Amino acid sequence: MRIIAGKFKRITLYAPIDKKIRPLKDIVRESIFNFLNHSNKILFQIEQSNVLDLYSGTGSFGLECLSRQARSVCFVEKKKDAIKFLEKNIKKLKVKNKIKIFFNDIFELIEKQNIFKSKFDLIFCDPPFKDTNIEKLIELIFYKNLLNKNGVIILHRSKSTKEKLPNYFEIVDERTYGISKIIFGKFLS
Repeated sequence: MRIIAGKFKRITLYAPIDKKIRPLKDIVRESIFNFLNHSNKILFQIEQSNVLDLYSGTGSFGLECLSRQARSVCFVEKKKDAIKFLEKNIKKLKVKNKIKIFFNDIFELIEKQNIFKSKFDLIFCDPPFKDTNIEKLIELIFYKNLLNKNGVIILHRSKSTKEKLPNYFEIVDERTYGISKIIFGKFLS
């Protein structure tokens, strides 16, 4: 697992051998950023964006954002093993001043008032494939007003899962990679 582009290009990240923690594959991450940078379906620039990386695991997605000049990244993870790898990767890249780590359950954290100081331009959600709370998660992001007006939400899910999503969440694009799918979405105005 490595950083694909930007300031930290080619730097290898620490990753667990344990298969319970499922880092996003390099090729999938590269495809996500190609879509964000070049698609005419959305208007998005990673530079100077604020990113929320939910179920962040080792942090490969958020750290890729920082390598590509994102302003800041908030990581949320509740698995202790994953946090250890995340902290090692942050230390390796020396980006502590641009990040915040929340060691907590996502629903408990987001439901707290005013935990995040600003809205986000990009929210990446990579829950375990067996997690069935995606609709609740999208609703919470919406009602807590966490996403900027032109912000993008990216969901990483099993390709066999049929998601029930709120009607105010517009799927802009959906792509399949092996056993997983990536859903790009935004809130309707």
